[in-house]
This record gives sequence, C-alpha cells and structure tokens, in this order.
Amino acid sequence: MRLHRNLVFATIDALAEIFNDGKYADKVIEKTLKRDKRWGSRDRSFIAETTYDIVRWKRLYAEIAEVKEPFSREDLFRIFAVWCVLRGVKIPEWPQFEGTPVRRIKGKFDELSRTRKYRESVPDWLDELGVKELGEKIWTQELSALNTQAPVVLRANSLKTHPDKLAGILLEEGIETNKVRNYPEALELKERSNVFRTKAFQDGLFEVQDANSQRVAEFLDVQPGMRVVDTCAGAGGKTLHLAALMENKGQIIALDIYGNKLKELKRRAKRAGAHNVETRSIETTKVIKKLYNSADRVLIDAPCSGLGVLSRNPDAKWKLQPEFLEKINKTQAEILQQYSRILKKGGKMVYATCSILPSENDKQVQKFLKTDDGKEFRLLREKKILSSESGYDGFYMALLEKQA
Repeated sequence: MRLHRNLVFATIDALAEIFNDGKYADKVIEKTLKRDKRWGSRDRSFIAETTYDIVRWKRLYAEIAEVKEPFSREDLFRIFAVWCVLRGVKIPEWPQFEGTPVRRIKGKFDELSRTRKYRESVPDWLDELGVKELGEKIWTQELSALNTQAPVVLRANSLKTHPDKLAGILLEEGIETNKVRNYPEALELKERSNVFRTKAFQDGLFEVQDANSQRVAEFLDVQPGMRVVDTCAGAGGKTLHLAALMENKGQIIALDIYGNKLKELKRRAKRAGAHNVETRSIETTKVIKKLYNSADRVLIDAPCSGLGVLSRNPDAKWKLQPEFLEKINKTQAEILQQYSRILKKGGKMVYATCSILPSENDKQVQKFLKTDDGKEFRLLREKKILSSESGYDGFYMALLEKQA
C-alpha cells in the first residue's frame, strides 16, 4: 500500500480533533470526508478505517510511541508510524517519519501485548470494572470481540420488501450480501460500502441495523392493532422495526427527550412507509403521565454505557468515565420506574440496553422488581447477548408482564 500525503494529513487532522478536542469520531470523519471532492471511495475508506483503527488502539499505540495526551502533531505522526509498522504498511520517506524505530516498535508491541489493558487498549478503570462484573475469562473474550470491526448489517423493511428480493435489488446496484442465519430480516454486506447512496435505501427498502439490535423489537411480542409506546425512541431504528412487525396497523407513540432525534425519526418513517408512528417530545413529565395505564406494549431501550457496541463506536471507551456509569445506573432505575406505569394491566414491556454489564442489565431489572411499581410485574424471560458468542453487538433484553 502506497500512502498519499493528503490522505495521511487528513487522518492526522481528524485524530487531533478526536483525541485533543474530545469530538465524536463519527462526526469528525463525516466532516473530514467532505474536505476534497476528488477523493474516491477507496480514499475515503482509507481515512475512515485508519482513523477508527487508531482510535480503537489509542492506548496501545501511544504507549509504544511513548507519547502522552494531549498529543502534539509530532506525537500523532509517531502514533501513525506505529500503525504503519504493526499493519505492515511501508513507512513513507517523509520528514515526519524520519528515524522511525521499527524494531523497537515491534519489541514494545510484543512486550505490552502480554498485559490485557494494553493489548486490548482500554483505560485501567474500565478493565478493572469489566473483570469485577463479568469475570476474567468472559471480559477478556468480550474485549477481544469488541475490538474487531463491526460488520454492516441491513434490516429488510417488510412493509416494502423481503430479504431475498432486497438481496437481488442490491446486487443490481453492485452490492453483495449474505443472509444471516437465525435473523429473519437481516442481510450482511460482503464488503463495506456506502449503502446510503443506493436507490434501494432512498426507496426505504432497508435500514442499517445490527443483527442483535433487530432482536429487541421481536422480543416485545407485538401484534398488529396494538398500542405500543417506544419510550426512548431516538432516531427510531427499533420504532421502524416495530411498525413493520405491526404491519402498519395500530399505533406506535415514539417518545424522546431530544426533539431533533424525533425529527430524524419522522423523516425515516416517511421513507420506510411507516404510517402508524406518532412522535412526542418529552418536554415535561406530563407527556409521560398522560400515557399511564394506556399501552399494550412498552419498549424501554434505555440509555446506557454502550459497552456492547464498542466495535462500531471505539471512541466511547475513551469518553466513558466512572462517574457517568454511576449516573446512568440512577437514570435507568428512574426510567424503569416511571415508564413502566405507561403499561396496561396484562401488557408486556421490554427493558433493553446495548451494554454487557450486569449492573445495567439483569441487576437493574431485579432491583426494579423489588420496588413498589415493580411488584406488579413478573419477569417472563431475558436474553444476554455477548459479542464474543454472536459476532454482533452485545445486548441485553428482559421481557416483563404487568399482572392483571
């Protein structure tokens, strides 16, 4: 692989924004890719994938390069040189890379790889927490799985098509896919490509959604004609799946505290042909109280640490702080207590997170069941999905029933 100066410099600039300015990797990359209209798809994928790769392995690469945050421009080039050596990429003969100690880099990599927190590139506190919550063996396996690049999975929109038909349509647009076993509506891309530019996407034939994320709406056991409330809808990936499972019959009320996310959901619903979705912004608790005892089904896709989706959001492990976890645990408990009241007697509710930590998952549910509100509920079943076992995102979901 021959490195092009403008692509390397664009990557260095992106890393400076992510590491030193604390900006989100996906937003920075999106902006960076618009910098030069002459870049082709290969150039863009080099910038995106190299940036994500270096973000993923920040701690390991910085230790090998012997640099500390905040990183100077010179430090970032040293980190980039480490990436080159470990990825087998020929180091360019540019002044920035002069005197790169190739043998020392390889030696330090071998030495640091014996220690998990360096080998898997995580902060000390997170490594300790993972061991405490999951045990050495599972945490080690899970970290390794979460450090691999996430596959791109599509969910065929059953309001408009089905997986076999969609696969054929995408093939005509030059995109090859594989069916995903045991996931009825999922197709996995054989090679990464920008599916958002396809006509199939514009026509609302699919959404990009991780295979395990597709399990959540199915778990809620919805039927056409029901009244369903998606309480933390965000931009609506699971809302749209619920609409498809309900065949556009009945009503879905999508709630969120962020109005801009709900605007995006409206756009997506229109494209998907989902007509039974109504959005409501949670501006005050009145919005929730008006819905008490009114829904057949409630989905709580709770805010969480996001540790199950590190393979697609590698910068989350550097942004996450212990205080945030304490705060999110309290928020989850409050949400469960408040939003569970939306459910009718005899109705069912799913509490789900994209975390792998028991403190955010089964322990949170057990705690809820002991509260006054929780005493009305019984746990029907729960699903703990590890990335190391499934090959997709880590998830937790619990199905609870409000007793009549």
